[in-house]
Amino acid sequence: MHDRAAPVLLFYCQHSLGIGHLTRSFALAETLSDCFRVVFLNGGPLPSGLPVPAGIELIDLPPLGMDDGHTLVRRDGAHDVGAARAQRRALIEHAVAQWRPAVLLVELFPFGRKKFVGEILPMLRQARRQPGGPALVACSLRDILVDARPDQQRHDDRARWLANRYFDAVIVHADPAFARLEDSFHPTRPLRTPVHYSGFVVPDRKPAASHPRGPHVLVSAGGGSVGAPLLRTALEAHEHLRRAGRTVPMRVIAGPFLPGSEWAALRRSARGRVGIVLVRHVPDMVAEMRAARASISQCGYNTALDIVVAGVPALVVPYETAAENEQRQRALRLARLGAVLAMPAGTPDGPRLAERIEDLLAFAPHPASIELGGARRSAHILRELHDRRRSAVRRASTEAPCPTG
Repeated sequence: MHDRAAPVLLFYCQHSLGIGHLTRSFALAETLSDCFRVVFLNGGPLPSGLPVPAGIELIDLPPLGMDDGHTLVRRDGAHDVGAARAQRRALIEHAVAQWRPAVLLVELFPFGRKKFVGEILPMLRQARRQPGGPALVACSLRDILVDARPDQQRHDDRARWLANRYFDAVIVHADPAFARLEDSFHPTRPLRTPVHYSGFVVPDRKPAASHPRGPHVLVSAGGGSVGAPLLRTALEAHEHLRRAGRTVPMRVIAGPFLPGSEWAALRRSARGRVGIVLVRHVPDMVAEMRAARASISQCGYNTALDIVVAGVPALVVPYETAAENEQRQRALRLARLGAVLAMPAGTPDGPRLAERIEDLLAFAPHPASIELGGARRSAHILRELHDRRRSAVRRASTEAPCPTG
């Protein structure tokens, strides 16, 4: 149970396409609740099976997200995006006024979430002008940013200006030996906001019991919202291997956000086929990876860390578009460490993926020596920054000159 006298930390998280941002933010929020009273603004759909951390207070905003064409859509079955925006702004304004947070932690913005600037900027301004003193404002940032936008330089310069104007700290959830902010962020003028590296954020888990790996290859695609092509190709590769006389059982996990029509198509494709098990979603992907002979997946932040923690032989097929290269960059770095095999760029077909599965089954990964204590370190950084600010305010108040009459 959280300490009701602890300073309030308001955590804004908008997961728009997949599940990774929410998973990482929940892991952070759970640890932050040890030293803050955490109020969590959840801007996307809450998938079934993903537990809300104990000890946080959750405020669900009308869920918005992106389709794979990067168009803003509602995720609750309604169609009026404008009405959802207005409701969200009112809920956020009320939350800031009610809680007067000591710390405001914003996930990704200003380095992303441009489409949500209409609610984020008013929130930042309100928190900085609130009665009782401004909130400490920090950005919670993943390891690698997208740096292939058509307007990338303008984007980076705008992000730098917003960070310098509104933020007291940027916390990069990465091991700086693996990835640094300047690797994928290139403003023309310097970022003045202090940057802190926390290490990678992984959920707390019980120590793994020692069990032999099963005979199957695990196929997954994170939340599943953009995973259908990989899952379909995996079924094609399975059939290609079967025709070549190779028996490779597959356990295919669709993900909670895979569209219902795609799930139905996968079930039709797998019907009657020996060696294929389809699962809608699972509560613990690391446990699934530990039980598998090998893994085929995309390479989002959480999936990559699941692979590292599980120590599973893995082939990653990064999700990428002309403007989305973050997963490719992460995959290449892990491949250089010998931790994974990475599929070459381009959409694979069944025969190409089948060839790589042959390589995967003979692959022995090297353990990736990267810092995984990011949740605890992030909490330490934020508490230290908060306490430092509070001490400075107290000193300023005691040193203020007495008024003269």
